[in-house]
Amino acid sequence: QVQLVESGGGSVQAGGSLRLSCVVSGYTYRWYCMGWFRQRPGKEREGVAKIDTDGTTNYADSVKGRFTISTDNAKNTLYLQMNSLKPEDTAMYYCAARSSYSCAAGWRDSVYFEYWGQGTQVTVSS
Repeated sequence: QVQLVESGGGSVQAGGSLRLSCVVSGYTYRWYCMGWFRQRPGKEREGVAKIDTDGTTNYADSVKGRFTISTDNAKNTLYLQMNSLKPEDTAMYYCAARSSYSCAAGWRDSVYFEYWGQGTQVTVSS
């Protein structure tokens, strides 16, 4: 059974940084498309960043230049480094995985992903 467990959320002032982690277990597929999503109060879940098996990344315009997605395959861990945080980044953050070699163009739609973590809260104060 595939399990994704996020950690690293918390409260930070605007301009600060956080690093989210997502430990993956039970994932036996050779390929992956992995992503980070967030859901702000009253909003739909939105794709923030993704990374493919070959390391190709893509970001939502709202986080480009501030967030970095990466993996440590030896540790079965996905990361999201978040710098220059803004109050509008406040949300519940989720990691997600799909057993495909690369993420499709529609990766920002949450229905694309098969496996989800339980989420970690990020709060940015002004």
